[in-house]
Amino acid sequence: MILPGELAFPGRVIFGEGSAQRLLSEAAEFGARGVLAHSRSAEKSGMLTPILENKPANLRLLAFRCAAGEPRLSDVEELRKAAAAFGADWIAAVGGGSVLDAAKAAAGLLASDLPAVRHHDGAPLPQSKTPFLAVPTTAGTGSEATSVCVLTNDETGVKKSFRHPSLFARIAILDPSLLRTCPPSVMAASGMDALTQAIESFVSRHATWFSDQFASKAVALIAPSLQAVHRNPQQETLGNLMAGSFLAGVALSHARLGIVHGLAHPLGARYRVAHGLACAVCLPHAIAFNRPAIGSKYEVLCELVGGDLLDFTVRLTNQLGIRSPFTGLQIREEDRIVAETLSSGSTMANPRPVTREDVLWFLDRIFAPAGRRG
Repeated sequence: MILPGELAFPGRVIFGEGSAQRLLSEAAEFGARGVLAHSRSAEKSGMLTPILENKPANLRLLAFRCAAGEPRLSDVEELRKAAAAFGADWIAAVGGGSVLDAAKAAAGLLASDLPAVRHHDGAPLPQSKTPFLAVPTTAGTGSEATSVCVLTNDETGVKKSFRHPSLFARIAILDPSLLRTCPPSVMAASGMDALTQAIESFVSRHATWFSDQFASKAVALIAPSLQAVHRNPQQETLGNLMAGSFLAGVALSHARLGIVHGLAHPLGARYRVAHGLACAVCLPHAIAFNRPAIGSKYEVLCELVGGDLLDFTVRLTNQLGIRSPFTGLQIREEDRIVAETLSSGSTMANPRPVTREDVLWFLDRIFAPAGRRG
């Protein structure tokens, strides 16, 4: 297919060094009262200072520091409650993918009378009336480009997505200078998430010519940039990495993902492993598993990374200092992990059909040398 059934994008995208300073003047167009959700690291690093210094005089602003770690339903409910009490006209987020997802979800839930857990369990989200603005400080999830946010149920530990067209950012601001303070370990893990999303959307069974343009360019930008930024983070490299992450987000919005994300969500939730790190561990196994099913696209990916894709991925994770947190552990709740993996929309989009036996094959390799049998 040339085009997907529907094309959907963020409202506006602003790109360039120093562009984050425009956030509050742009946000003021949506109303005089807003919430600025941010991470602790964004506050501590000083990156919020130039943003706040450019606040319009008539703007009332509530700064909300999000909890550390990947967002849980309780975190989103806390932010929703604060935004509602403040009478927020809009919610903006400055931070990594977790902060963006929490703010995006809270903005969407302001239109709902139901608790977040009901929507997490499948109740459809209503049309959001609260604009969401995104300023990513990592290059990884691509949340600034998608209508999806991934949240974890506090009680069950299950990680699922909220998805609605109205969750797209009204404005996404991509400021590469914000990556300068990103710790190397976070840069590595989030970058591997972005690379995984680009590869998975490129080979997805829902891929089209349209999504392939974004996915392939994302691979071409991210692969060399991740290598270079680890050695010497130059501004051009940071810009390419941030642009690649955004393009991967556009691609996955139109093509979905694959088995890596199907596995990474239940594994990350149960073992409290950062999402990007879980993706990095699962990706080589997925490449080997999917290779017979993707035909000439494997050769295309090899050309984009400048060598054999599987070899490149293994070498890159080693160069980035990524080590598997699962090695030698014994798997817990095997049946639930298998069930959640198989029911994932990401797994269903995988180019090669995935069975229960296939998921067990992955788990044996992810948890090697102990494997499932410890």
